Amino acid sequence: MKNFILDTNVLLHDPQALFKFQENNIIIPITVIEEIDRFKKDMNDTGRNARQISRILDSMREKGSLAKGVPLPGDGVLRVEMFSEKYLKHLPADLRVDSGDNRILAIAQDVLDREPELPLVFVTKDSNLRIKADVIGIHAEDYESDKIDIQDLYSGTRSVEMSAAEIDRFYGQGWLETPGSLTPNEFITISDISNPSHSAICRFDSASSRIVPVRKVPKDGIWSLYPRNREQSFALDVLMDDSIKLVTLVGKAGTGKTLLAIAAGLHKVAEENLYNRLLVSRPVFPLGRDLGFLPGDIEEKLTPWMQPIFDNVELLISGHESEKRHSKGYKELMSMGLLDIEPLTYIRGRSIPKQFMIVDEAQNLSPHEIKTIVTRVGDGTKIVLTGDPYQIDNPYVDSSSNGLSYLVEKFKGEKIAAHVTLTKGERSDLAELAANLL
Repeated sequence: MKNFILDTNVLLHDPQALFKFQENNIIIPITVIEEIDRFKKDMNDTGRNARQISRILDSMREKGSLAKGVPLPGDGVLRVEMFSEKYLKHLPADLRVDSGDNRILAIAQDVLDREPELPLVFVTKDSNLRIKADVIGIHAEDYESDKIDIQDLYSGTRSVEMSAAEIDRFYGQGWLETPGSLTPNEFITISDISNPSHSAICRFDSASSRIVPVRKVPKDGIWSLYPRNREQSFALDVLMDDSIKLVTLVGKAGTGKTLLAIAAGLHKVAEENLYNRLLVSRPVFPLGRDLGFLPGDIEEKLTPWMQPIFDNVELLISGHESEKRHSKGYKELMSMGLLDIEPLTYIRGRSIPKQFMIVDEAQNLSPHEIKTIVTRVGDGTKIVLTGDPYQIDNPYVDSSSNGLSYLVEKFKGEKIAAHVTLTKGERSDLAELAANLL
């Protein structure tokens, strides 16, 4: 058994953190309660989490005194530790300034001194506070409950070597038995052991327990768009499969994630009429210094944030127009109700049925925000989330703790979900070089 002391940012990040330390003791400094109280009126996720943790702690009072300790599921004990100014004297001189962080460290030091028989772990998402704790001899860790190591993130693809005869049989009959243990909707590149150029690309169909060919792109393309590499072929395959309700596309800038998703959405909505409209959304996070409030009505305010989406739609429409009949501009598609582009700010409480929904730049969302979005999906809706975990503008998440990486790992074994990692940039030679070198 150990004593875990939780910092304010841990509870604001995950109110359920109290129940994720199994049979160990959870200690919350009274300073943390005071800091949480200051966030309760915020009308954002931090405020919502502050209110939730307050309700949880209040309900725990029914089991006994929080000061003496109340039982937790799993044989652990939760208690709130009070602060005394004399605790600061146990800290080095530089840390005796009365501040919230120093009060929490002082309580942690006092608990360690009073209960030396139990290992103590101070859990905080504040890297500077972890450094301070380490300097004074307190073991500190980050909160890792919802972190996914980006290096181990599920790629959605793998390569398998086979004999030439097996590959020929695949081309002949259109399927093969499963080569080992595969994840539903995982893509496989099978290649000849003796001749690597003799190969095929396929996907594991869990319903039939077979690997089947990746679907061919129609002669006219998908809204006049054609895949330029293997991963783009994989992406279009799952984007066009109506049985797959959740698609995640991860890749660096210029790999075509958003363009492929929008092309598939336009095709499904305007050509096949399988969905009522294409809904494209993205979180509002500035790159670099924010310009402040923007003038105009809500449409004018959102234009700078949604311009990348407008650019992709216009590019697809112009290509579709030149190769086929006259196509409508994006504003006309919006006026007809076939296309809607909006921020994620007002999605809570909505139900979104029978729509092709794209969430761009999803790496800027927290796991809780991702859950809020995906649980809005109504009957008949397909949702596609795209992003690059290495390009994050949200200061509260990183490549391991962002909602997109979290979603990929949680849904990788589900039959209605598919994931593709795109690696090759197709925007331009300069963009590809910049993505690799800078």
